[in-house]
Amino acid sequence: RRRVIMAQRPTAPRGRNPEQTGQAAWMATEKVNAELFTLTYGAIVRQVLHDYEDCVEDVNKKLDSMGFEMGCRLVEDFLAKTSTARCGDFKETAEVVAKVGLRLFLGIGTRVGEWNPEGTECVITLDTNPLADFVELPEKYRDLSYSQMLCGVIRGALEMVSVRVTCEWARDALRGGDGYALRLRFVEYITHEMPEFDD
Repeated sequence: RRRVIMAQRPTAPRGRNPEQTGQAAWMATEKVNAELFTLTYGAIVRQVLHDYEDCVEDVNKKLDSMGFEMGCRLVEDFLAKTSTARCGDFKETAEVVAKVGLRLFLGIGTRVGEWNPEGTECVITLDTNPLADFVELPEKYRDLSYSQMLCGVIRGALEMVSVRVTCEWARDALRGGDGYALRLRFVEYITHEMPEFDD
């Protein structure tokens, strides 16, 4: 009897660069009114704040957890709409997240940079953040990571293709930052144990 352990790699666009794939997927996707989307997200954040009695630390964790669950489900839609192949390394994975995933689901442009020497950590700079349009945070919410759900979505989606990462806001204009940027850090490829078979 032997045990087979597999580590799947995340997917990458087939036959064209990530920017072209993201743009094509975005153009083919049914659109939702941007203001409605932004206001709906705001209502969710407001409800979570109410549920957790304005405890910002717990709200940040809950938004991240909700995003993680969404990411686990969205990855199937992503794979179906983008006809992707496996990524060769984490740099390629980050490009797909930024140029295909964020374009497909949010319609935004991004840039990937600020890589560490090991190629395991980068910053994804967003041209805009539609989750935070029309938003100003009161002083009592200065530590609220208002768009934290997006970090959870990225973590959840990548975990479903066997890549464990951390994701956090590197820059957040709602908290005094210069624009919006996500810090993505590779943790590990997740191995899956297959059932044992007799030789």
